[in-house]
Amino acid sequence: MRLSRIVSVIACVFVVGFIINVLSQQSGTDKELPPTPAIASVPEIYPETAPLSVVQEIIPVFPEPQYVEINGSIKNGDTFSKALSRQEQISSPVKQQIIQSLSACLDFRQLKPGDEYKVLLDEENNLVRCTYEAGPLETYVVEKDAGETDAFVSRKEAISLEVKTVHFAGEMQSSLFEAFKEIKENSKLVYAFADIFASQIDFNTEPRQYDRFEGVVEKYYKNDEFIGYGNIIYAKYEQQDGSVHEGFYYRGQDGIDGHFNLDGEELGTFFIKSPLPMGRVTSRFTWRRKHPISGVVKPHLGIDLAAPSGTPVIAASDGKVEFAGVNGGYGKQVILSHSGGYRTYYGHLSRYGKGLKKGSRVKQKQVIGYVGSTGISTGPHLDYRLKLGNQFLDPFAAKFKPRSILSGETFASFLKETESTSLFLVNREQNILSVEQKIVQPEETLSIL
Repeated sequence: MRLSRIVSVIACVFVVGFIINVLSQQSGTDKELPPTPAIASVPEIYPETAPLSVVQEIIPVFPEPQYVEINGSIKNGDTFSKALSRQEQISSPVKQQIIQSLSACLDFRQLKPGDEYKVLLDEENNLVRCTYEAGPLETYVVEKDAGETDAFVSRKEAISLEVKTVHFAGEMQSSLFEAFKEIKENSKLVYAFADIFASQIDFNTEPRQYDRFEGVVEKYYKNDEFIGYGNIIYAKYEQQDGSVHEGFYYRGQDGIDGHFNLDGEELGTFFIKSPLPMGRVTSRFTWRRKHPISGVVKPHLGIDLAAPSGTPVIAASDGKVEFAGVNGGYGKQVILSHSGGYRTYYGHLSRYGKGLKKGSRVKQKQVIGYVGSTGISTGPHLDYRLKLGNQFLDPFAAKFKPRSILSGETFASFLKETESTSLFLVNREQNILSVEQKIVQPEETLSIL
């Protein structure tokens, strides 16, 4: 009896619980259910979907334009038109478009073998851009005008160069050429270095074994490729007799541009020693010489300098052409008159300098002729003579004053500019003094050796 009562009570409890649960679900539809706890151990696989109200923008994807680049160069005997005609993909209208546009800034008569060009065409072989490189320092571009005309225009581009100011040094063994070759510098630097001391040293006769030289020079690079030398900032030559020649480059006001010693004296004098800086002396100034052809002993009041036929001969000083023509045994000869009563004579020439004639004005180191063997001569050489009044002088023994001497504020400015170079030479721990980037603007002219 007691057991049946217990079972009845339990059954009633379950029935009442079920009824209460049903009633609570019906009456609690507006009540918020507790959130379902997140399961941390299960990673989220799918990103949260965006609400249906958000409309994503569809961006159309267009294929990138396909360009064709055509590279070419100028060959011997080429015109630009001929060079372009070798490229089959460049149509005649495009070729004319390029030539017409470039002619506004490029003189086609100055084209050189090795000049390079690039032409960029679109998918329909229409011109996009053309670049013409007339050497490392001249780049010309043809492309559409940025304005509304949409026409093709040309321009000269600015050039980006790297300038390294570096130190060099060497020792004489046989010749200045060989000494510079040993330190892996080319002949252009040899000539420029010798030219600095042209009024003080005759590099035909004076250099001796173990003479030493050094300098600081600018070297220009484009895309890591060496393209040439700039200014020689410092130059020094030490001779075995103890003579020391040195000069610092200085460009100042009033057209001052040259190399000066620390006393402010310009290294260049009114006369250079030799009109052939690298000729070989075959006969010196003497009052008794046996003539190589006639055998007669007589004075030779000049210097004979052997050099290959066609070697340029330069004026020893500023002057005026007094004579240019054939003069007996001297063959083709040029005579220059200079201030102070000086005259210089240049004989056995093969030909004269461009535009040279009687009455012409010439500048020091201007080319006035070329080595030859005209007249009475045993081979290509220059007969060079120097005369003051009525007396011939030994060109290699004559002494001349500096062309200019710095003073006052100009001298102070010069000394200030030499400080960094002097400090570098005294405390030098590496070969490079400086490395700079230089942008050469289209209107600039840059002289590189």
